Amino acid sequence: MVFSKPLIEALGFYFGQLYEHPLRTKAVSCCIIATAGNYTSQKLAGNKLLNYHSLLAYGIFGLLFGGTIPHYFYTFLECAVPEEASFVIAKKLVLERLIYSPLYQAFTLYIIARLEGKDHKTAVKQLQSLYWTVLTSSWKYLTVIQLLNLSVVPPMLRVLIINLVGFFWTIYIANKRRQQQIKTKPK
Repeated sequence: MVFSKPLIEALGFYFGQLYEHPLRTKAVSCCIIATAGNYTSQKLAGNKLLNYHSLLAYGIFGLLFGGTIPHYFYTFLECAVPEEASFVIAKKLVLERLIYSPLYQAFTLYIIARLEGKDHKTAVKQLQSLYWTVLTSSWKYLTVIQLLNLSVVPPMLRVLIINLVGFFWTIYIANKRRQQQIKTKPK
């Protein structure tokens, strides 16, 4: 019970901020989650030295795009597919998986590469080599989670839930990018 009071207070503060400042709260939350995911990925990969450019890139991406774009998407989704419509969850899932997810995955891969300091040509090449693997993995592994997110989670918390899933997804993407960099390094 001793630990529950600070946890309840922290959750109360978070929900208060989420209610009062949803966009800012989601952006900051995503920044923290994306940075933590990248940090964890680097540690799991056995990096002796942290790649601070990568940490910063993921943090900036989370702050500027990772919380804001999903916020606007889920807001749009609630308006585009009203609760009174037939097959609400199916329609939302199809929109998310077949339109939003492919565009967002491409955007994420490209922007993170650019934020890490790579030039346009290198970022596009990296995008082309990773895109299909990342997208099909997203469809394969995250569709059920997204189905639960859309059907069970209140709209206000959907970005948080998907960003918590994104913690593990960040680890997956960072690992795929490292594998790709190892393959393309000149010998």
